[in-house]
Amino acid sequence: MNTKQQAIARKHLDRKLDPLRTAEVAMPPRGWMKAIREALGMTSRQLAGRMRVSASRVPAIEKAEITGSTTIRTLREAAEAMDCKFVYAFVPIKPLDAILKDQIARKVDNDMGWINHTMRLENQAVSPSDVDDERKRLINDTLSGSLRGLWDER
Repeated sequence: MNTKQQAIARKHLDRKLDPLRTAEVAMPPRGWMKAIREALGMTSRQLAGRMRVSASRVPAIEKAEITGSTTIRTLREAAEAMDCKFVYAFVPIKPLDAILKDQIARKVDNDMGWINHTMRLENQAVSPSDVDDERKRLINDTLSGSLRGLWDER
């Protein structure tokens, strides 16, 4: 995927995720599965029958949901058995371009810090406005170029 395609894909994904970013959805204290099951008036034995699992399996799945030790597949099956749609998503806390720009800025600031330090040692310090202009240029160049290596740790 080239740079332009990546930018278009980010914007498209951001549009899809934007409503979720602002949604206040917190898991009920006893988990989604148990909350929905009880709201429907369904016993764990009835849900087990619909899921085609043993009756003791439903309380185990409900506990595993709370601890985070169940699988997506199991949660999807439980949702389907209760005539629900299972939704799973990673929701960025801010737009994807903003996350990218922040990471690029950290990398540029780190690189420029070393360069600026070396130049000061050699008594060749650059004016703050020149440093800021170069920082902006590097951020924009990186954003419009290849993102390979952007997330590598040093």
